[in-house]
Amino acid sequence: MSEGVRIADYVRDKVGRLPKGFVFTYDVVLGEVTNREAVIKALNRLVEKGVIKKLSRGKYYKPEVTVYGSVLPVQAQIVKDLMESNGKVIGYLTGYSVYNELGLTTQVSNTIQIGSNDVRPAFKRDRYTISFIQQKNPINKRNIPMLQVLDSIRYIRKIPDASIESSCKRLLIIISNLDIDKAKSLVRLAMKYPPATRALLGALLEQLESAVELEPLRKSLNPITTYRLPGAVKALPTVTNWNIV
Repeated sequence: MSEGVRIADYVRDKVGRLPKGFVFTYDVVLGEVTNREAVIKALNRLVEKGVIKKLSRGKYYKPEVTVYGSVLPVQAQIVKDLMESNGKVIGYLTGYSVYNELGLTTQVSNTIQIGSNDVRPAFKRDRYTISFIQQKNPINKRNIPMLQVLDSIRYIRKIPDASIESSCKRLLIIISNLDIDKAKSLVRLAMKYPPATRALLGALLEQLESAVELEPLRKSLNPITTYRLPGAVKALPTVTNWNIV
């Protein structure tokens, strides 16, 4: 048996052990084989046979097939290389990617947004557009849920198929389910967000009669600046205390 055949069999066996929807590079199946080109060639043959699909250059996945056809991997798999590096968290799903998950909209977007300390130009990966939102706070697994909430507050006008009033009502529910330590983290992390975000967070926490100290938020705002959020007052009477009109 030739080396090429042995490598092809080896690669097919390795791929067969991977879960469906798992995105991988040739490194995952390289293992004991040192001939990188032969492994890539074997993977491309599996693409031709429909056993795996190519997501982008050097990235493959085992498709899950339903009666409606092949299903793309979940968004976190599609961009996992952009959210973790050498075991360190460097980004997180946010914006359009989590509005549905947070119950802020029923729509699912073809844009995957990633919060990151270092932003880069948007690009395409399969049918998705990958874009970035700059995050000035440190990113770690503990902070991510609060950063996702703060991003939703910041971009409340851009939540698809949702009014500001309905989004405020949903945000009240989300924040009410946070324990006191996480609510305090919201205030601390909000200090690196724009003033309008801090103002709306203050109104939300005040409406909930939160035990969190709101004075740091209030002092961080210019008392003569107003923030326009039409419809917010219908869900949050407290917005008038935060110069939101």
